[in-house]
Amino acid sequence: MSVTREMALSQLAEMIFSISHDHPLRVAIDGIDAAGKSMLADELVPLLERRGRPVIRASIDGFHRTRRERYQRGQDSAEGYYEDSFDYNSLREVLLQPVGPGGNRQFQRAVFDFHTDTPLPMRLEEAAPNAILLFDGVFLLMPVLNDLWDYRIFVHVDFEVALQRAIVRDQALFGSAEAVKARYLQRYIPGQRLYLKEVHPRERADVVVENNDLMHSRLVFPSQTSN
Repeated sequence: MSVTREMALSQLAEMIFSISHDHPLRVAIDGIDAAGKSMLADELVPLLERRGRPVIRASIDGFHRTRRERYQRGQDSAEGYYEDSFDYNSLREVLLQPVGPGGNRQFQRAVFDFHTDTPLPMRLEEAAPNAILLFDGVFLLMPVLNDLWDYRIFVHVDFEVALQRAIVRDQALFGSAEAVKARYLQRYIPGQRLYLKEVHPRERADVVVENNDLMHSRLVFPSQTSN
């Protein structure tokens, strides 16, 4: 049976909604660049809110390190992208731990503006006890973060599909289709391959969203397919 994206999203939202904790639910939406993580998170928001759960949207984009730190190995370094891009300590301290078990629910959803390369002012918010944090980004299931998620989603696409989407999406950011392709082939895709080889995020996920076809996304459950 062909599964429409609407059906897959409804099933995913129902699974997330059914998880009960005595603290806000922390949901990681992981995947390679241009996999469709932000789109998926944004589509889940109204589905969860209609079920009566407040949603906190945040992204790894709000936890970049400074430009100097990110590019200390060079702008084309795959290792630099994987190892130097994000401030995981701040992510743990100001967001994931405060809304987790025993936390005070006082959180920040972002600490850094990578467009201006400047820290953001502290702006504390308070999470409702039944809130759901939908957090999208790359490298989210690496060991330094993995223990702080209550539910893990991995959005899978082939690298070739992701590259074509990136060329359409990121031309304004990089200036041309050729510049986007060069940056992805030199930095982002090799950096993601390092992550996939080292961490095996697909196997760590509670559910994998097969997202090559945006009209017919499909859910796969690693625990049910592993031997």
